[in-house]
Amino acid sequence: MSLLHHDVRREPLPELSCFRGEFYACLTARSDALFELADAVLCNDGPVRSLPELSLVGEHRRGHEGLYAAVSKGRIDAGRMRQALASVPLPRAADGRLVLAVDVTCWLRPNAYTSPQRILCHTYGRGKDQHIPVPGWPYSIVCALEPGRSSWTAPLDALRLAPGDDTATVTARQLRELVERLITAGQWQAGDPDVLVIADAGYDAPRLAHLLRDLPVQVLARMRSDRVLRRAVPPRQPHTMGRPPRHGGEFVFGQPDTWGTPDTHTVTRLYGTATARSWDRLHPRLTHRSSWAAADGTLPVVERTVIRLDIDHLPSGATPKPVWLWWSGTGAGEADTDRLWQTYLRRFDIEHTFRLFKQTLGWTCPKIRTPEAADRWTWLILAAYTQLRLARPLAADRCRPWEKPVSSDRLTPARVRRDFRHIRPTAACPAQAPKPTRPGPGRPPGRKNTRPTPRHDVHTPRKTGTTTSRNKKSTTPRPRRTG
Repeated sequence: MSLLHHDVRREPLPELSCFRGEFYACLTARSDALFELADAVLCNDGPVRSLPELSLVGEHRRGHEGLYAAVSKGRIDAGRMRQALASVPLPRAADGRLVLAVDVTCWLRPNAYTSPQRILCHTYGRGKDQHIPVPGWPYSIVCALEPGRSSWTAPLDALRLAPGDDTATVTARQLRELVERLITAGQWQAGDPDVLVIADAGYDAPRLAHLLRDLPVQVLARMRSDRVLRRAVPPRQPHTMGRPPRHGGEFVFGQPDTWGTPDTHTVTRLYGTATARSWDRLHPRLTHRSSWAAADGTLPVVERTVIRLDIDHLPSGATPKPVWLWWSGTGAGEADTDRLWQTYLRRFDIEHTFRLFKQTLGWTCPKIRTPEAADRWTWLILAAYTQLRLARPLAADRCRPWEKPVSSDRLTPARVRRDFRHIRPTAACPAQAPKPTRPGPGRPPGRKNTRPTPRHDVHTPRKTGTTTSRNKKSTTPRPRRTG
């Protein structure tokens, strides 16, 4: 086991100050304005609604013009920022394992007709049983999960998906680079448990595990309930003629008569009775389509473990549905089966982080035109949330009069944000104060403006033909009136 985060305790205030200094070093252009913009996001009294409101926060000492210029023309060293996020203390499971959750969340931009690189994003909940595609910028975000029930996560990376990108290939490359950064930062060492990556049903789990097979990574993903897998090929009988088969019998998720006897069977008290069964050495029958279309030669046989979870009832009263999980490991015992499906339930904590990004920190509020500016604003939000997580042991509970007080170890990110204005003066603030300016000299006294006033034509078409007597200027002098 690595001793970096298990036996060595770090002081929260120096760790927060160190990260703030590293975050400032990642800002390579308009660094002071960008740094104070992140502080304004953290110290705002309420949810962030627009960028001009952030220029009125006391922590942002520059005008709204500098704020817009920082978002549109500033620069952030994304590589150094990723390394800084991977170097901070990360939450771990009970066995010291790093658990990463990957998911795609969308920044919807339906009315930005001139914004490039928009993709049709699938949205949910916009109507009764309707999934409407809306143009926007999808982001693949990876977070480290905490072991217990919590609304906290540790965002480690954000990557915007470009048009034409394959989700499995891009996610595999993103996870590969992230794991390499974690190893470089000392978060994983030889002898530590493998990093567990949790994904939803939208990912091709067998392909993701196949692309990451040379790393200390295990993949746990949900599968749709209409999948059909194959069993391992039975032993070949002697004196059998013909070509040996590559796939065994079918394992249909919707037909219990094809399941056979499970390898493990556990019963746990959770929302009534939670029953988990697992079958070993099952694999999908791959074809040269979808994400495997570009693969050359014979496709691999990815034999892994499938887990089915059945729950009696849910706290919300909804009808529970069975959950099928696919794990990139074999030989799972009863303890491994319970650990895996209970760890998968922590994947939904990332939804709390997405909701905080959008509803409180204002990730999708600015009407940004270019995707480069959107990436810049996204890194600011990730850096702001990381500061909240590092300030978590330092925050005091400043609950509203109608709220119930909670202990300091159970503070939510929104409550830690209320007290960040009092924590900020004790932490490092490398941003320089704006230089004082004075108004220009203006026009010298006694001198008139000799510049001609420009006239702007309305570009109305001129009428052709004879000029009427009403518009024609008369050259005959008018008689003088007498008397």
